[in-house]
Amino acid sequence: MSNLDCQSASDIVIFGALGDLSRRKLLPALYQLEVSGLIHKDSRIVGAARQEHSLEEFKSIVVENLTNFVNETIDEQVLTCFINRFVYQQLDFKDSASFNLLADALANGNKTRVYYFSTPPSIYGDICQGLAQANLINDADRVVMEKPIGHSLESSIEINNQVSKYFTEKQTYRIDHYLGKETVLNLLVLRFANSLFTNNWDRNSIDHVQITVAESVGIEGRWGFYDEAGQLRDMVQNHLLQILSLLAMEPPADLSAESVRAEKLKVIRALKPINRENIKDKVVRGQYSDGFLEGVAVPGYLNEEGANANSNTETFVAIKAEIDNWRWKGVPFYLRTGKRMQKKHSEIVIHFKQQPHNIFKDSYSDLPANKLTIRLQPDEGVELQMMNKIPGIASQMLIQENKLDLSFSDTYKDQRVVDAYERLMLEVLNGNQSLFVSRDEVEAAWTWADSIIEAWKTTNEVPKPYAAGSWGPVASISLIARDDRQWVE
Repeated sequence: MSNLDCQSASDIVIFGALGDLSRRKLLPALYQLEVSGLIHKDSRIVGAARQEHSLEEFKSIVVENLTNFVNETIDEQVLTCFINRFVYQQLDFKDSASFNLLADALANGNKTRVYYFSTPPSIYGDICQGLAQANLINDADRVVMEKPIGHSLESSIEINNQVSKYFTEKQTYRIDHYLGKETVLNLLVLRFANSLFTNNWDRNSIDHVQITVAESVGIEGRWGFYDEAGQLRDMVQNHLLQILSLLAMEPPADLSAESVRAEKLKVIRALKPINRENIKDKVVRGQYSDGFLEGVAVPGYLNEEGANANSNTETFVAIKAEIDNWRWKGVPFYLRTGKRMQKKHSEIVIHFKQQPHNIFKDSYSDLPANKLTIRLQPDEGVELQMMNKIPGIASQMLIQENKLDLSFSDTYKDQRVVDAYERLMLEVLNGNQSLFVSRDEVEAAWTWADSIIEAWKTTNEVPKPYAAGSWGPVASISLIARDDRQWVE
């Protein structure tokens, strides 16, 4: 993985520069790289969108969005340098001829161009065709693709084929922003830089693993998109499987993109299939109904604005996933993700096996197993639950559970926690693919997810209701309780 150093000059072209992702994430991330001096002085940022704006109007929009979405006070001197990088080009992404205007805007620019597709994947092919028609693709260029890449294996292959006609795999960067999070990256350090965990990271020491990505928000006005996707496609197929693969992969030879991605791919391919024969035992599908969040009434999914009252789209999924290899045989990975849950909360909990013999029965009749908790959001950090002696003189030794807590905000008080998009944008500029998803990974993940979706269809599985503000359907509790375990909440 690359060092955080200054880049060579690039032209960064954002297609969909006025969209929500660009406004909330990409432009603030590039501003933070400017603050850190990590964008080459000659690099330019080209906004491409359908709307008609003058350059000054576009710059005003950028400043407004930085004010809204950058948490720190804006540095006016840095802002001036940043804004002076911008070029704006109105563009019809489906009209190849209009890309000649973009060619004029990029004339006399930098050799390396980064094309960021912040658009629906359905027009990735149109953009590539337009770039090719205008002779705007060379061997040094890079393309960044946002998820979801398709809604199935078949559609994913189609989109990737459209892009691969013009860009090689080495030029292609498929973003999963979870791979840029500090705590997700810290998984590699925890696992492979600490012998305490490296030597106890398998079925001999670990009982089971829980991965929870809970959202308190609903669909936020994205009914059209979300009802086509659902929580399995939107979260499990990408974010949760990427976390699982980092947790479970074998040690890579080094930190190169080739080594890391090869080991992650092996994990995804080793997942036991879930199909119509076993889906009732392995998966729970839910949909939120009317409920309360922080004392405020919120509508159910079918009562959201613009909703289809007959929709069977899932807003919650719980899965018992199993990896069929020597390291993890018999160790279940429980995945859980949903919308309108009790709170925004993402974490990984590694449950180690209980001690086989308890010599402290007089003070603690049933010794709890150690737990390693990796908090992804909102309070990023690592926590290890373990047993300790209670200080003092007593007729018998008294012990209790304690936590060793490494909170990033407390431990690194003088360091700002870097947003995932900052790191990922920097890695694209560096030409490093380690934190990006290979085509093989995407297709292996879709193969596994498609089997679940097909099983829902053939068994006529409908989502189980759960009240907004809860932790999901009762059936999700039963899923893990059947194995004499319970969710950490």
